[in-house]
Amino acid sequence: MQAIAEWVLGNGFTVLGQKISWAELVGQLCALAVVFLAQRRTLATWPVQVAATVLLFAVYASAHLGGLAIRQVVILLISVYGWWAWNRRSDPVYGVVVRKARGVERLALIAALAMGTAAFALLLSALDASWAPWPDAYIFIGTLVAFWAQGRGLVEFWLVWLAVDAVGVPLQIASGLYFSAAIYVVFAALVIHGWWSWNRAARAQRTRESVPVGS
Repeated sequence: MQAIAEWVLGNGFTVLGQKISWAELVGQLCALAVVFLAQRRTLATWPVQVAATVLLFAVYASAHLGGLAIRQVVILLISVYGWWAWNRRSDPVYGVVVRKARGVERLALIAALAMGTAAFALLLSALDASWAPWPDAYIFIGTLVAFWAQGRGLVEFWLVWLAVDAVGVPLQIASGLYFSAAIYVVFAALVIHGWWSWNRAARAQRTRESVPVGS
């Protein structure tokens, strides 16, 4: 297993003078596929996410980005929850049921993002686990908040992802992970489309719920 990990990290190809490992390429492509699958609210979202977390853990650990590496482990656990939650909310006709967050849920998302980022950044600094603890922590906590909201079927999870991308792109560039930075830019465009798609699905769900049974 260690030999395989070393091979996918140590081998790859070069684009415009920048080396891209197979682990980074396949991991980011899987992460990109997750966005497409999430837009379509299919259960296949979660097993593909598991594959992405395993590969990207190796990439970020080798780049000394402790927050992003640990993030993959937690994402793996949340993916199990998301798979279970979407199974429970799946409709045979309309797919996974989604909705807009209530006011108190939105406040909870913002509070979790702010307080979680501060606490985790201090932890990363104390452990010397990252050369950029605050943006590293922001991306870590933002990812957890986004995946939790995604598992709950909340439309706002797309907006959290957009906020994560805004910090993720410059951090990836500063880390020399240019391919990952480019993927993050593509993410941003897909996230905007996903937010629009889920908003439309949420409106349709409200319309179905407002129609009296048997009418």
